[in-house]
Amino acid sequence: MPSSLLSKLIWGGISLLLLVSIAIISFVRGEPVNALWLVVAGVCTFALAYRFHAAWLLADVLTLDQERQTAASRHADGKDFVPTNRWVVFGHHFAAIAGPGPLVGPVLAAQFGYLPGTLWMLIGATLGGAVHDCIILFCSSRRRGKSLGQMVSEEVGPFAGLVTLIGVVSIMVILLAVLGLVVVKALAESPWGLFTIVASMPIALCMGVAMRSGKIHLGLISTLGVAALLLSVVAGQWIKGSPLEPWFTLDGRTLALGIMIYGLLASVLPVWLLLAPRDYLSTFLKIGVVALLGIAIVALAPKLQMPALTRFIDGTGPVFAGKVFPFAFITIACAAVSGFHSLIASGTTPKLLANEKDIRIIGYGAMITEMLVGLLALVAACSMVPGEYFAINMKGEPSQVVASITAQGFPVTMAQMDALAASVGERSMFGRTGGAPTFAVGMAQMFAGVFNSPAATSLWYHFAIMFEALFILTTIDAGTRVGRFLVQDLAGLFWKPLARTDSALAGWTASILFVGAWGYFLYQGVIDPLGGINSLWPIFGVANQLLAVIALSLGTTVLLKMRKERYLWVTILPLSWLLAVTLTAGWQKIFAADIRLGFLSAARHFEKLAASGGSARDLAGWQHQIFNNYLNASVTALFLILVLLIVASCASVWIRLLAGRHDQHPLREEPSVA
Repeated sequence: MPSSLLSKLIWGGISLLLLVSIAIISFVRGEPVNALWLVVAGVCTFALAYRFHAAWLLADVLTLDQERQTAASRHADGKDFVPTNRWVVFGHHFAAIAGPGPLVGPVLAAQFGYLPGTLWMLIGATLGGAVHDCIILFCSSRRRGKSLGQMVSEEVGPFAGLVTLIGVVSIMVILLAVLGLVVVKALAESPWGLFTIVASMPIALCMGVAMRSGKIHLGLISTLGVAALLLSVVAGQWIKGSPLEPWFTLDGRTLALGIMIYGLLASVLPVWLLLAPRDYLSTFLKIGVVALLGIAIVALAPKLQMPALTRFIDGTGPVFAGKVFPFAFITIACAAVSGFHSLIASGTTPKLLANEKDIRIIGYGAMITEMLVGLLALVAACSMVPGEYFAINMKGEPSQVVASITAQGFPVTMAQMDALAASVGERSMFGRTGGAPTFAVGMAQMFAGVFNSPAATSLWYHFAIMFEALFILTTIDAGTRVGRFLVQDLAGLFWKPLARTDSALAGWTASILFVGAWGYFLYQGVIDPLGGINSLWPIFGVANQLLAVIALSLGTTVLLKMRKERYLWVTILPLSWLLAVTLTAGWQKIFAADIRLGFLSAARHFEKLAASGGSARDLAGWQHQIFNNYLNASVTALFLILVLLIVASCASVWIRLLAGRHDQHPLREEPSVA
């Protein structure tokens, strides 16, 4: 049989399998669907998208040139611009973009059922996220590794660039503070988890020095590094009860300071010494654990106990308020489309990219790998008993939570929740909101089932918590380095020497300012859990997708300047969808009459309570809520206005380019050098 015919038969079979799996996921009702169909749909989508869509996107739309020097090669300085092995860059990029999003977002969105999240990840990751990531990495690599704000300034105009820089820096400060707070909550009073995280740093330093020397094969370095990391994971469980326990049992304030110091060092040290090898090393654990979770799902073939669609698509969900549109598409970001990725793709990654052809592996490959992670997280959540899932993610008195969830059609008892808490070694699992504990429970139950050891559920649960902290910390270090570049871009508008990336003084100054900004909000969140950064959680999804709107607007501008009008739909399609989603969500978060959803209505509700009087404690709590809700409304409105200004600025350029006035808006990429 000719190889071409065999290839067509294979890919045709994969396409048919994808259609069958989506049909079963979408239309089977009345009986539980096997979780394997979600895995099959994800794997088939991965294969088809990478083989065909990625090849077409990068060859026809972006027209990559593997003979052209990248920014990392042209401006190599041994510190920030360092041409690096494609797999090391993939490891860094994946570790940086795959923070809590692909784990937490799908778990929270499971309240709508498994169908909305599954379809959004399959479609959004390929037609939206992969396009978004690749085009920004492509643009930055051809523009001296410049940031998103710099590129908007050059390709659209100074006003749009300034607005972009202000918006991006503001969003980054809040985002990293909250991610830091999640790490603090996961590692506080947890000597095992903290020991493993701390041990990964000297291991990474040794790997960085070894790779830099060029005398040791990358395969050997990777093998030894992974072995050392796995040893630290195993050794961590023995810290408890040892003389080292007090050193690794830290409170939230101390951990917050430690995370700030780590973020500062990751930002200013040469990228090859700490950030790249640590992210590369972390990726082995990330992909290894996710692969094990996939194997566990295949081995157990669990039934999805959550229905395809729940009654909560109407916006009355106990996990978070809001209808399935637009909030499913805001809650799930990193596993579908995430604006944060554009900051990494225009921050550290283009400064490491050795060849343009590697964009397919790094930009596209990392995005759809993250899609698979999101699908597995969704399976872990939807395979749980629904009543237990909702009890974990709902605040309130335990007896009231049980009664409320049972009344809504998802029965659960106090005895069930007590047994669940005992199985994972916790005193209570009620109100463990945020998604991370839910994923940890689902993952622990899967692993305990595969190894036929229910007694090990507690061990796996705490391992999963540590694993999630590692996921998030790699986003913090890369995000802080990207933030340093953004602050330098912004400060350089007022004093040009601060924009020099080769200046140690400028680098340290920008890093201290940026870490100080997100560190302040982090510390306030740790010492005051009722206010501060915690109040900004609801707007993160909106802010993240607004970043994607900015990035796709830039991508559309660049395509027009490249005379690629016939391919404009590639960026316009996801841009239009995200703009509709974010504007709708932002409007509802500000003005909705439901006090669980609208910031202003919630603020007025608490003002009425405060006016009616109460205890000193109640009054203080209501005043916190009033301030936080008005702050949320203001920040959300600011982000919406900034993004609309940027899109309007881009649209004016599009109109002139479509009218043939290319001489007024030339392409600003660096000249090609082979």
